[in-house]
Amino acid sequence: MSQGDQAAVVAAHAEGQVQRWREQISAYATRARAPRTLAAYEDGMRDFRLWADGHGLSTLPAAPAVVAAYLVDLARAGAAVSTMAQRRAAIRYTHKDAGLTNPFDDPEVARVWEGILRTHTTPAQQAKPLMPPLLWDVLEAIPPTRSWVGAKPDEVNLAGVRDRALLLVGFVGALRKSELVAMNVKDLTEHPNGRLLAIPRSKTNQTGEHPHYVVLPHGSNPTRSPVEALTQWLNQAGITSGPVWRAVSKGNRVLERRLSTDAVGHILTRCLTQAGLDPTGYSAHSLRAGFVTYAHQRGASDRAIAHQTRHRSLASITGYIRHDTAWTDNAANDLGL
Repeated sequence: MSQGDQAAVVAAHAEGQVQRWREQISAYATRARAPRTLAAYEDGMRDFRLWADGHGLSTLPAAPAVVAAYLVDLARAGAAVSTMAQRRAAIRYTHKDAGLTNPFDDPEVARVWEGILRTHTTPAQQAKPLMPPLLWDVLEAIPPTRSWVGAKPDEVNLAGVRDRALLLVGFVGALRKSELVAMNVKDLTEHPNGRLLAIPRSKTNQTGEHPHYVVLPHGSNPTRSPVEALTQWLNQAGITSGPVWRAVSKGNRVLERRLSTDAVGHILTRCLTQAGLDPTGYSAHSLRAGFVTYAHQRGASDRAIAHQTRHRSLASITGYIRHDTAWTDNAANDLGL
């Protein structure tokens, strides 16, 4: 082989190695954002492109005046501020990812955005907290056995066993719905005081470098113990590995499929309805909100509450309990009216 051929082979090998590096770099760079976040950015840019195409305008790079006009059109059409914020984040991310100037750095766009926030922002609608004694009523209303056509006499209602455990673990663990459905058996550790749940990734721990931990203590009342309810579900469902929370078929068979985040809300609505309660205003977040509110009512400090909820800021705790404390030490109670 001539020196020229050898040099060509070496060059080709080096280029192939560089290409593999590029692919690996790209793969890791893509994982810098959660898949759901990237999907939201794609949806936001898709809407921006459709709007711009309809006006014969460019979106990459987007001129500051174009972005300002887009935001104004969204606001005038009645878009929620959260929607506009998502579009804003998508445009910012896409420009930054392409190495382009961020149009939101322009003073005019910044003023337009501030004006939208001042004009259209409304107080966030918080989920109603689900907590004792209402929570106990909901748990008691879950049927322990199957009573519909085709059920065997005294056949255990596996969906009911699951729902009971899910509500107790979600409440005591102060878990977000995404954290709840992501639970795996390997994340649970036995402890003399109950069980310890490791949460590898969450809203406040995107990288998962240092998992967060949530305690599930034994309850003095076995019927209200998250550990007892969870153990009963795992044993009766025959779950020894994989997802903790799974779908149950109409034939009362536990499936391999992990519950979705939407399913948590549906389960809560069904359980509230079974208890004869109006589910309006309740959501999957009601369990986490219920923990914060109930713990505060029982004298827990904000710091102790945040230890379980894993809130980075104690101000976030205050947002949950503002309604509960509005009547405390308030002069309006002593006007003699």
